[in-house]
Amino acid sequence: MAYFVNRWWINSNKRMHRIIILFSLLALSISSFSQFNDSIHYYLRFASTGIINKTNDGDSYVLNNALNFNIKKKIVSINTSAGWIYGVQKGALTNNDFSAHSDVGLYKDLRKLYYWGLVNFDKSYSLKIKYRLQAGGGIAYNIINDPLLWINVSDGILYEKGDIIDAKLGRDVYQIPRNSFRLSYRWSLKDRVIISGIHFYQPSLIAINDYIIQSTNNLSVKLKKWLSLTAAVVYNKVSRTNRENLLITYGLTLEKYF
Repeated sequence: MAYFVNRWWINSNKRMHRIIILFSLLALSISSFSQFNDSIHYYLRFASTGIINKTNDGDSYVLNNALNFNIKKKIVSINTSAGWIYGVQKGALTNNDFSAHSDVGLYKDLRKLYYWGLVNFDKSYSLKIKYRLQAGGGIAYNIINDPLLWINVSDGILYEKGDIIDAKLGRDVYQIPRNSFRLSYRWSLKDRVIISGIHFYQPSLIAINDYIIQSTNNLSVKLKKWLSLTAAVVYNKVSRTNRENLLITYGLTLEKYF
């Protein structure tokens, strides 16, 4: 599916503008969307965003595809996601970045303070990461836990194993413990506009100048129960490779609660 979405983005720039206008008109018939409740425990989401720039000097584009599947029960919640960012500028590859994530929360909706565990895997051309694997756990706290507004912070210890291109050492295969601090939020405005974000700061426990920053913000406008127009801002920085990227994209999101 991601392949056909990508080809559509590349070959249909003018069509995209017409579709955005059409979606703006459809927004007049926006309907409310479902959320987790006693009978709805699963959530599936696919988002494809991107940006295309065509000039006389050359073409460039960035495509950002993300798939999420979440399970929410009374005692445990499980969130899984996979993402792929691909970019080209003047015929040269700029991004070919893949990430996969899974986290578990115990007693997330029964207590303000609860336990979590996670596993992350990613590889990134733009950040010079051949692979990076993280696993760990800790505690989290729901500052606000309401269907319309959710704010959460968490902190814990991760074990990280990776193969990267260090800015000073060259290729480096390593193992290291990290602290992982996360801020997450989701704000729903009358079930029509959704603002959400997740932000990580992960410093090494043995080297003060070794840290990772990951930040994702999304703004979605509901067009239909299952369809949204989405803008995304993604920022990543890895101090060991001395690399960072910033992506600002827009596109479509399909989602289903069941």
